[in-house]
Amino acid sequence: MLKKGFIWVLVLALAAPGLARADAPFITVASTTSTQNSGLFDHILPQFQAATGISVRVVAVGTGQALRLAKKGDADVLLVHHKPSEEKFVAEGYGVARRDVMYNDFVVIGPPADPAGIRGLTDAVVAFKKIASSSSLFVSRGDDSGTNKKELGLWKTSGIDVKHLSGTWYRESGSGMGATLNAASAMGAYSLTDRGTWISFKNKQHLRLLAEGDNRLFNPYGVILVNPAKHPHVKAKQGRAFISWLTSEKGQRTIADFKLGGKQLFFPNAKKPNGR
Repeated sequence: MLKKGFIWVLVLALAAPGLARADAPFITVASTTSTQNSGLFDHILPQFQAATGISVRVVAVGTGQALRLAKKGDADVLLVHHKPSEEKFVAEGYGVARRDVMYNDFVVIGPPADPAGIRGLTDAVVAFKKIASSSSLFVSRGDDSGTNKKELGLWKTSGIDVKHLSGTWYRESGSGMGATLNAASAMGAYSLTDRGTWISFKNKQHLRLLAEGDNRLFNPYGVILVNPAKHPHVKAKQGRAFISWLTSEKGQRTIADFKLGGKQLFFPNAKKPNGR
């Protein structure tokens, strides 16, 4: 009898760590493919968990889809990169107080032969006009992501309606940034990408960075707590802890320390609410 009792104690003792892990606090963060694919989350999340005991489950999708998930209450926190959409999300009551976190920029990439002749341009609109006028292949994500929204805005500023051009020289992958870059590489096409994904992208042999440096290519990332008043199941306490850490001196330094090949992918720029 004593032996049987000892065995049950042993089983419970062995199971306890697993049970503790299952019950450990976690939050769900809806974020962009760029933060996931670049390796940023692999770099920062272990440090956040070590500091707080809270784990993070990332749903990496395009910004548009991340916003839709958050509107339904399927995430606790948003970390995305299309400021107008983020501000609208908060204004409509779905989120609480957007905070700046970091930034990088977008770049225009394309084939080494550069048939549109955009190499070295620092005006993205001129680059887009030259791509269109030469009918050079361009691959869009076409997925309502932050990158796709930025790209469509640049076409609009260029005075070019790409809505009716899909399937001509203008192609839509309907995929994430990595798959879109692979498609551009295979097709010898141009595309727009965030610099973080470009630096971490491994299939560069048929692509080159051709145009950069336009202020219109600025790419800010914001973090937002999903409003618990709309979705009471939102883990507001843990979500606020994540936002506080991310925008703290420690979190900002951790973001700045993330480099690949000696190159910094994201630049921290957290600001206190109301500019204070």
